[in-house]
Amino acid sequence: MSQRNGTLEYAPPRPFLGDSFLLDNEFAEQLYHEHAAPQPIIDYHCHLSPEDIANDRRFRSITEIWLEGDHYKWRAMRTQGVTEHFITGKASDWEKFEKWAETVPYTVRNPLFHWTHLELRRYFGIEALLCPASASNVFEQANAALYSPNLSAGGILKKMNVEVVCTTDDPADELAAHLMFAEQHPATKLLPTFRPDRAILLEKDGFGEYIARLGATARIEIRSFSDLLETLERRMDFFASLGCRLSDHGLERLYAAEFTDKAADEIFRKKIDNQPISPKEVEIYQSAILFHLGIGYAQRGWTQQFHLGALRNNNARMMQSLGPDTGFDSIGDFEQARHLARFLDRLDREGNLPQTILYNLNPRDNEVFATMLGNFNDGSVPGKIQWGSAWWFLDQKDGMEKQLNTLSNLGLLARFVGMLTDSRSFLSFPRHEYFRRILCNLIGRDVANGELPAELDWLGGIVEDICYRNAKRYFNF
Repeated sequence: MSQRNGTLEYAPPRPFLGDSFLLDNEFAEQLYHEHAAPQPIIDYHCHLSPEDIANDRRFRSITEIWLEGDHYKWRAMRTQGVTEHFITGKASDWEKFEKWAETVPYTVRNPLFHWTHLELRRYFGIEALLCPASASNVFEQANAALYSPNLSAGGILKKMNVEVVCTTDDPADELAAHLMFAEQHPATKLLPTFRPDRAILLEKDGFGEYIARLGATARIEIRSFSDLLETLERRMDFFASLGCRLSDHGLERLYAAEFTDKAADEIFRKKIDNQPISPKEVEIYQSAILFHLGIGYAQRGWTQQFHLGALRNNNARMMQSLGPDTGFDSIGDFEQARHLARFLDRLDREGNLPQTILYNLNPRDNEVFATMLGNFNDGSVPGKIQWGSAWWFLDQKDGMEKQLNTLSNLGLLARFVGMLTDSRSFLSFPRHEYFRRILCNLIGRDVANGELPAELDWLGGIVEDICYRNAKRYFNF
């Protein structure tokens, strides 16, 4: 905006989602277009279906590929007043899509507005704004495009330049899809991630049934804590044989009570025998098994991930109706720092602290997590302890900027392993573009302000590292 002859003059608005989207100056644009955009994607944490990838699933409609399992969109639709019949119910694909199209104009300034239109453009070449008036045309165009080979599950990975996909897998899984995919030797690597939370969360319903299933998979009758540890060791070896490099845990917080294996065994046996367990006993058991798992990860050269702070399944009525992961979770306010420090310190004292990535869901904990890294980085590996990218409710522009700024202030941004989708949707890969543009813009602003030198090759190399090379080296892909 400028003033001439007493009249305010406004610069014309930039095109929506144009080449300079989220990029405030020419240097930021150069960083993005010349250095960030060409980098392949390493999606080292997601919830995509390995069966869909291995079978190269084709989708019957944009509703199926776009709305199936996407609780971000489901929450927005419920807030808009859409009934469950049109969200997770038995309405037709068109009826569900129509309700989403009615919702989209009301997502203004929510990241869903950007993601929705980025996905329409990057996958389908559709530049129209999605709204009730355009819904029919968008539905028809997108459905026609889904017949193209490059919009099958495997085609999408190739189209979006995805080099590695790490799915999230239970130790009781046979990993048949990963075995099938490995035999095909495609350009994209499909690797499992070891997520043993159901063996950790002793207090949850169905624990005994799960332990029986886990034992059946490993061909071990699990009657003791040592049996369980042996079973998990065997499953880790099997996962490693298929290229697994990471574990993952989704917990409220970490557990680091004093324990003995004898006490953990007594508590485990009580649970298997359906005897009551106290909260203190739960904490002792969880602390013991997490410690042993950490040792197993370190011995295999894996990276352990901890997604901490979600308050899950808050709506009992909808949990009973729809089950977990359907959009009724929120940010929790659990104490994190002391438990996290004790857990990492215990493994470090034993010489068995693996590479670790920490993710917080409560933005209150940003500085807590960012400063925890420096306590346990030991010079053995660049960025051995990482603070993960802004997660779940925080993976939007404001949350990403806060995470990047805090990491810059308190750690080494240049050693950051970058973005992941953490998504169940094959249409979520533009979130990497979103992150990359935000990253380039922050650095570009510093250059424009004279806070960083205008050294394109140097800063461009750092951007390339964060977008791709750091993860490739860190995970040894």
